[in-house]
Amino acid sequence: MKKRFYIVFVSRDEQGNLNKVPVPLHYAYIFVAAAVVGLFTIVGLAGSYSRMLIKTARFNQLRQDRESLRQDYARLQKANHEKDVQVASLGALANEVSALYGLTTSKLAGSSTAKLLEPKDPASAPLVDNSYFKSLDTFYTLRNSASSGLTARVLAPSFQTNRLGGMSSISDWETIADAPSLWPVMGPITSSFGQREDPILGNGEGEFHKGVDISAVLGTPVRATADGMVEMAAFGNGYGLEVVIDHGHNLKTVYGHLSGFNVTTGQQVTRGQIIGFAGHSGRSTGSHVHYEVRIRNTPVNPHKYLRESYASTMTVAGNH
Repeated sequence: MKKRFYIVFVSRDEQGNLNKVPVPLHYAYIFVAAAVVGLFTIVGLAGSYSRMLIKTARFNQLRQDRESLRQDYARLQKANHEKDVQVASLGALANEVSALYGLTTSKLAGSSTAKLLEPKDPASAPLVDNSYFKSLDTFYTLRNSASSGLTARVLAPSFQTNRLGGMSSISDWETIADAPSLWPVMGPITSSFGQREDPILGNGEGEFHKGVDISAVLGTPVRATADGMVEMAAFGNGYGLEVVIDHGHNLKTVYGHLSGFNVTTGQQVTRGQIIGFAGHSGRSTGSHVHYEVRIRNTPVNPHKYLRESYASTMTVAGNH
Protein backbone atom coordinates (compact mmCIF):
# COMPACT_ATOMS: atom_id res chain seq x y z
CA MET A 1 0.00 0.00 0.00
CA LYS A 2 1.40 3.38 -1.09
CA LYS A 3 2.39 5.68 1.74
CA ARG A 4 0.45 8.93 1.97
CA PHE A 5 2.79 10.63 4.40
CA TYR A 6 6.48 11.23 5.10
CA ILE A 7 8.24 10.88 8.43
CA VAL A 8 10.56 13.65 9.49
CA PHE A 9 13.10 12.83 12.18
CA VAL A 10 13.66 15.86 14.32
CA SER A 11 16.11 15.06 17.14
CA ARG A 12 16.68 12.79 20.09
CA ASP A 13 15.41 13.75 23.54
CA GLU A 14 17.33 13.47 26.80
CA GLN A 15 16.60 9.76 27.04
CA GLY A 16 17.91 9.18 23.52
CA ASN A 17 14.54 8.59 21.91
CA LEU A 18 14.26 9.81 18.34
CA ASN A 19 11.30 12.12 17.74
CA LYS A 20 9.40 11.49 14.57
CA VAL A 21 6.96 13.94 12.97
CA PRO A 22 4.72 12.49 10.29
CA VAL A 23 3.97 14.98 7.44
CA PRO A 24 1.03 14.17 5.16
CA LEU A 25 1.93 14.09 1.45
CA HIS A 26 -0.55 16.77 0.39
CA TYR A 27 1.26 19.20 2.71
CA ALA A 28 4.40 18.64 0.67
CA TYR A 29 2.48 19.41 -2.51
CA ILE A 30 1.19 22.60 -0.94
CA PHE A 31 4.73 23.63 0.06
CA VAL A 32 6.07 22.97 -3.46
CA ALA A 33 3.16 24.93 -4.98
CA ALA A 34 3.77 27.81 -2.58
CA ALA A 35 7.46 27.79 -3.48
CA VAL A 36 6.64 27.93 -7.20
CA VAL A 37 4.13 30.76 -6.68
CA GLY A 38 6.66 32.62 -4.55
CA LEU A 39 9.30 32.20 -7.26
CA PHE A 40 7.00 33.59 -9.94
CA THR A 41 6.03 36.43 -7.61
CA ILE A 42 9.65 37.34 -7.01
CA VAL A 43 10.38 37.18 -10.75
CA GLY A 44 7.34 39.39 -11.41
CA LEU A 45 8.35 41.91 -8.77
CA ALA A 46 11.88 41.99 -10.15
CA GLY A 47 10.51 42.60 -13.65
CA SER A 48 8.20 45.36 -12.41
CA TYR A 49 11.07 46.98 -10.54
CA SER A 50 13.26 46.81 -13.64
CA ARG A 51 10.53 48.40 -15.76
CA MET A 52 10.08 51.08 -13.11
CA LEU A 53 13.81 51.82 -13.18
CA ILE A 54 13.71 52.12 -16.97
CA LYS A 55 10.67 54.42 -16.82
CA THR A 56 12.34 56.53 -14.12
CA ALA A 57 15.46 56.88 -16.25
CA ARG A 58 13.32 57.92 -19.25
CA PHE A 59 11.38 60.37 -17.08
CA ASN A 60 14.60 61.93 -15.80
CA GLN A 61 15.87 62.23 -19.38
CA LEU A 62 12.61 63.84 -20.49
CA ARG A 63 12.78 66.23 -17.54
CA GLN A 64 16.32 67.22 -18.49
CA ASP A 65 15.24 67.73 -22.10
CA ARG A 66 12.28 69.80 -20.91
CA GLU A 67 14.54 71.96 -18.74
CA SER A 68 16.94 72.41 -21.64
CA LEU A 69 14.06 73.42 -23.93
CA ARG A 70 12.75 75.81 -21.27
CA GLN A 71 16.16 77.49 -21.01
CA ASP A 72 16.41 77.71 -24.79
CA TYR A 73 12.93 79.23 -24.92
CA ALA A 74 13.85 81.73 -22.20
CA ARG A 75 16.96 82.75 -24.17
CA LEU A 76 14.93 83.12 -27.36
CA GLN A 77 12.28 85.10 -25.51
CA LYS A 78 14.93 87.40 -24.07
CA ALA A 79 16.52 87.88 -27.49
CA ASN A 80 13.10 88.61 -28.98
CA HIS A 81 12.39 91.11 -26.20
CA GLU A 82 15.72 92.84 -26.80
CA LYS A 83 14.86 93.04 -30.49
CA ASP A 84 11.45 94.54 -29.66
CA VAL A 85 13.14 97.12 -27.43
CA GLN A 86 15.59 97.96 -30.21
CA VAL A 87 12.72 98.33 -32.68
CA ALA A 88 10.87 100.57 -30.23
CA SER A 89 13.97 102.69 -29.68
CA LEU A 90 14.62 103.06 -33.41
CA GLY A 91 10.95 103.71 -34.08
CA ALA A 92 10.75 106.36 -31.36
CA LEU A 93 13.92 108.03 -32.64
CA ALA A 94 12.68 107.99 -36.24
CA ASN A 95 9.26 109.30 -35.19
CA GLU A 96 10.86 112.03 -33.10
CA VAL A 97 13.09 113.21 -35.91
CA SER A 98 10.35 112.98 -38.53
CA ALA A 99 7.90 114.77 -36.21
CA LEU A 100 10.35 117.56 -35.49
CA TYR A 101 11.06 118.06 -39.19
CA GLY A 102 7.45 117.50 -40.28
CA LEU A 103 8.90 114.94 -42.66
CA THR A 104 7.62 111.52 -43.67
CA THR A 105 9.34 108.82 -45.66
CA SER A 106 6.84 109.36 -48.47
CA LYS A 107 8.40 112.79 -49.07
CA LEU A 108 11.71 111.09 -49.60
CA ALA A 109 10.33 108.25 -51.70
CA GLY A 110 11.59 109.79 -54.90
CA SER A 111 15.07 110.52 -53.58
CA SER A 112 18.11 108.48 -54.50
CA THR A 113 18.81 107.93 -50.81
CA ALA A 114 15.43 106.26 -50.28
CA LYS A 115 15.94 104.10 -53.36
CA LEU A 116 19.31 102.96 -52.07
CA LEU A 117 17.71 101.98 -48.77
CA GLU A 118 15.02 99.83 -50.35
CA PRO A 119 15.73 96.12 -49.80
CA LYS A 120 16.81 94.42 -53.01
CA ASP A 121 15.09 91.17 -52.22
CA PRO A 122 12.55 91.41 -49.34
CA ALA A 123 11.76 87.71 -49.66
CA SER A 124 15.34 86.79 -48.86
CA ALA A 125 14.77 87.46 -45.15
CA PRO A 126 11.27 86.21 -44.39
CA LEU A 127 11.97 85.69 -40.70
CA VAL A 128 12.95 89.30 -39.99
CA ASP A 129 10.31 91.65 -38.59
CA ASN A 130 9.19 94.19 -41.20
CA SER A 131 8.84 96.89 -38.58
CA TYR A 132 12.52 96.49 -37.76
CA PHE A 133 13.55 97.24 -41.36
CA LYS A 134 10.97 100.01 -41.56
CA SER A 135 12.46 101.72 -38.50
CA LEU A 136 15.97 101.30 -39.86
CA ASP A 137 14.94 102.62 -43.27
CA THR A 138 13.25 105.66 -41.75
CA PHE A 139 16.16 106.43 -39.47
CA TYR A 140 18.90 106.08 -42.10
CA THR A 141 16.82 107.91 -44.70
CA LEU A 142 16.38 110.87 -42.36
CA ARG A 143 20.01 110.82 -41.26
CA ASN A 144 21.46 110.58 -44.75
CA SER A 145 19.07 113.11 -46.23
CA ALA A 146 19.88 115.58 -43.44
CA SER A 147 23.61 115.09 -44.04
CA SER A 148 23.23 115.64 -47.78
CA GLY A 149 21.00 118.71 -47.44
CA LEU A 150 18.01 116.91 -48.98
CA THR A 151 15.87 117.64 -45.92
CA ALA A 152 16.36 121.38 -46.27
CA ARG A 153 15.37 121.23 -49.95
CA VAL A 154 12.30 119.12 -49.27
CA LEU A 155 11.19 121.39 -46.46
CA ALA A 156 12.10 124.68 -48.16
CA PRO A 157 8.46 125.64 -48.92
CA SER A 158 7.48 124.86 -45.32
CA PHE A 159 9.97 127.35 -43.90
CA GLN A 160 8.21 130.17 -45.72
CA THR A 161 4.69 129.34 -44.56
CA ASN A 162 3.57 127.96 -41.20
CA ARG A 163 1.23 125.17 -42.37
CA LEU A 164 -1.81 124.36 -40.20
CA GLY A 165 -0.29 126.24 -37.30
CA GLY A 166 2.38 123.54 -36.93
CA MET A 167 6.09 123.99 -36.31
CA SER A 168 8.54 123.75 -39.22
CA SER A 169 11.80 122.98 -37.44
CA ILE A 170 13.28 121.94 -34.14
CA SER A 171 14.14 125.50 -33.19
CA ASP A 172 10.51 126.59 -33.73
CA TRP A 173 9.32 124.37 -30.90
CA GLU A 174 12.16 125.44 -28.63
CA THR A 175 11.72 129.19 -29.13
CA ILE A 176 7.94 129.64 -29.10
CA ALA A 177 6.54 131.32 -25.99
CA ASP A 178 4.46 128.30 -25.07
CA ALA A 179 7.38 125.85 -25.23
CA PRO A 180 8.21 124.19 -21.88
CA SER A 181 11.41 125.43 -20.30
CA LEU A 182 10.99 125.02 -16.53
CA TRP A 183 11.88 122.08 -14.36
CA PRO A 184 8.56 120.73 -13.04
CA VAL A 185 10.31 120.04 -9.74
CA MET A 186 13.92 120.49 -8.71
CA GLY A 187 15.90 117.33 -7.91
CA PRO A 188 18.36 114.79 -9.29
CA ILE A 189 17.38 112.83 -12.40
CA THR A 190 17.23 109.19 -11.34
CA SER A 191 16.27 107.73 -14.73
CA SER A 192 16.88 109.28 -18.13
CA PHE A 193 15.06 109.10 -21.45
CA GLY A 194 15.64 105.96 -23.50
CA GLN A 195 16.32 102.29 -22.88
CA ARG A 196 16.73 101.13 -19.27
CA GLU A 197 16.31 98.12 -16.99
CA ASP A 198 12.82 97.55 -15.64
CA PRO A 199 12.86 99.34 -12.23
CA ILE A 200 10.16 97.13 -10.70
CA LEU A 201 11.22 93.66 -11.83
CA GLY A 202 14.96 94.42 -11.76
CA ASN A 203 15.69 91.26 -13.72
CA GLY A 204 17.78 92.82 -16.49
CA GLU A 205 14.86 93.02 -18.89
CA GLY A 206 14.93 96.27 -20.85
CA GLU A 207 12.18 98.80 -21.46
CA PHE A 208 11.93 102.13 -23.28
CA HIS A 209 11.57 105.04 -20.85
CA LYS A 210 9.50 107.78 -22.49
CA GLY A 211 10.55 110.58 -20.13
CA VAL A 212 12.81 111.44 -17.21
CA ASP A 213 12.33 110.64 -13.52
CA ILE A 214 13.14 113.55 -11.20
CA SER A 215 13.55 112.62 -7.55
CA ALA A 216 11.52 114.73 -5.11
CA VAL A 217 10.30 114.51 -1.52
CA LEU A 218 6.71 113.36 -1.11
CA GLY A 219 4.38 116.36 -1.36
CA THR A 220 6.82 118.67 -3.18
CA PRO A 221 4.85 121.09 -5.43
CA VAL A 222 4.98 120.21 -9.13
CA ARG A 223 4.71 123.17 -11.53
CA ALA A 224 3.53 123.52 -15.12
CA THR A 225 6.52 124.02 -17.38
CA ALA A 226 4.59 126.24 -19.84
CA ASP A 227 1.20 127.85 -20.38
CA GLY A 228 -1.54 125.54 -21.55
CA MET A 229 -4.76 123.70 -20.84
CA VAL A 230 -5.09 120.64 -18.61
CA GLU A 231 -6.10 117.85 -20.95
CA MET A 232 -6.17 115.21 -18.22
CA ALA A 233 -5.92 115.10 -14.44
CA ALA A 234 -6.75 111.54 -13.44
CA PHE A 235 -5.30 108.12 -12.64
CA GLY A 236 -3.28 106.94 -15.66
CA ASN A 237 -2.21 103.44 -16.61
CA GLY A 238 1.16 102.82 -14.93
CA TYR A 239 1.69 106.53 -14.23
CA GLY A 240 -0.58 106.69 -11.19
CA LEU A 241 -2.02 110.16 -10.62
CA GLU A 242 -1.18 111.88 -13.90
CA VAL A 243 -1.56 115.37 -15.37
CA VAL A 244 -1.34 116.03 -19.12
CA ILE A 245 -1.10 119.66 -20.32
CA ASP A 246 -1.73 120.68 -23.92
CA HIS A 247 0.42 123.69 -24.84
CA GLY A 248 -0.82 123.99 -28.41
CA HIS A 249 1.30 123.58 -31.55
CA ASN A 250 0.95 119.77 -31.11
CA LEU A 251 3.05 120.05 -27.95
CA LYS A 252 2.13 118.37 -24.64
CA THR A 253 3.79 117.64 -21.28
CA VAL A 254 3.03 114.77 -18.89
CA TYR A 255 3.55 114.66 -15.11
CA GLY A 256 3.20 111.21 -13.52
CA HIS A 257 3.30 109.40 -10.15
CA LEU A 258 1.80 112.41 -8.30
CA SER A 259 0.41 112.20 -4.79
CA GLY A 260 -2.36 114.72 -5.45
CA PHE A 261 -3.81 117.24 -7.92
CA ASN A 262 -4.04 121.02 -7.74
CA VAL A 263 -5.83 121.39 -11.10
CA THR A 264 -8.80 119.87 -12.90
CA THR A 265 -9.38 118.71 -16.46
CA GLY A 266 -10.10 121.63 -18.80
CA GLN A 267 -8.46 124.23 -16.58
CA GLN A 268 -6.13 126.84 -18.08
CA VAL A 269 -2.74 126.98 -16.34
CA THR A 270 0.19 129.36 -16.55
CA ARG A 271 3.90 128.70 -16.54
CA GLY A 272 5.08 127.99 -12.99
CA GLN A 273 1.60 127.28 -11.60
CA ILE A 274 1.38 124.40 -9.12
CA ILE A 275 -0.54 121.56 -10.77
CA GLY A 276 0.07 118.78 -8.26
CA PHE A 277 2.43 117.25 -5.73
CA ALA A 278 5.25 114.71 -6.04
CA GLY A 279 4.51 111.16 -4.94
CA HIS A 280 4.87 107.49 -5.81
CA SER A 281 1.43 106.49 -7.10
CA GLY A 282 1.15 103.92 -9.87
CA ARG A 283 4.07 101.74 -10.93
CA SER A 284 6.81 103.41 -8.93
CA THR A 285 9.70 102.51 -6.62
CA GLY A 286 9.86 105.80 -4.71
CA SER A 287 8.76 109.41 -4.53
CA HIS A 288 9.53 111.23 -7.79
CA VAL A 289 7.97 112.94 -10.81
CA HIS A 290 7.87 111.28 -14.22
CA TYR A 291 8.11 114.09 -16.79
CA GLU A 292 7.47 113.72 -20.53
CA VAL A 293 7.48 116.08 -23.49
CA ARG A 294 5.39 114.91 -26.45
CA ILE A 295 5.44 116.40 -29.94
CA ARG A 296 2.53 115.17 -32.05
CA ASN A 297 1.93 112.52 -29.37
CA THR A 298 5.48 111.18 -29.82
CA PRO A 299 7.67 111.27 -26.68
CA VAL A 300 10.91 113.20 -27.23
CA ASN A 301 13.94 113.67 -25.00
CA PRO A 302 12.89 116.19 -22.29
CA HIS A 303 16.48 117.10 -21.33
CA LYS A 304 16.71 120.00 -23.79
CA TYR A 305 13.54 121.50 -22.28
CA LEU A 306 14.86 121.46 -18.70
CA ARG A 307 16.47 124.91 -18.78
CA GLU A 308 15.26 127.02 -15.88
CA SER A 309 14.14 126.58 -12.32
CA TYR A 310 11.08 128.37 -10.98
CA ALA A 311 13.25 130.18 -8.42
CA SER A 312 15.55 131.57 -11.11
CA THR A 313 12.64 132.87 -13.19
CA MET A 314 11.18 134.57 -10.13
CA THR A 315 14.56 136.16 -9.42
CA VAL A 316 14.81 137.48 -12.98
CA ALA A 317 11.22 138.76 -12.86
CA GLY A 318 11.90 140.52 -9.53
CA ASN A 319 14.96 142.26 -10.92
CA HIS A 320 12.83 143.67 -13.71
